[in-house]
Amino acid sequence: MQLYTILILAFGMSMDAFAAAIGKGAALHRPPLKEALRTGLIFGVIEAITPVIGWGIGLAASQFIMSWDHWVAFTLLLILGIRMIVEAFKKDTAEETEAPRRHGFWLLVTTAVATSLDAMAVGVGLAFLQVNILVMALTIGAATTIMATSGMLLGRFLGAAIGKWAEILGGVVLIGIGTSILVEHLGLLG
Repeated sequence: MQLYTILILAFGMSMDAFAAAIGKGAALHRPPLKEALRTGLIFGVIEAITPVIGWGIGLAASQFIMSWDHWVAFTLLLILGIRMIVEAFKKDTAEETEAPRRHGFWLLVTTAVATSLDAMAVGVGLAFLQVNILVMALTIGAATTIMATSGMLLGRFLGAAIGKWAEILGGVVLIGIGTSILVEHLGLLG
């Protein structure tokens, strides 16, 4: 693969993490750069690991994993999205409570895994090509770190402007990403 192809694939794989990170950043109270970097690194590391896992699985049984990865991604993103929406509505609107300053580690890991299942599927496909999987995985991980960190910082500004609706928007974005993955894999749009 050419360098430009690797970069396009890497940044393409990171777009769903970018969208999820915007929602995560918007749900927090002015997340600092340190929190944005933490989120970016969690997303990036997981996004770098999943194509390697997919590559290994692809060597063994490509047809099986590709038949269910979209259902897992859809289910995880749907649950996370609904949870974000429910939490936003649970907050007492009469009482202005301060947004959290950071997300829990396991919540970020779960979101990162859900948004990186497509990278696992790409890894399955890469098993049949002559590519250096380590270079590919590191490039995908670096691109995702950059995009998720940027998304958190962008979400920071959106959060200040739209308050609790940012968390609802983040939930809707996660549900949208999950639905998009499902629709694409089921071929419902032609």
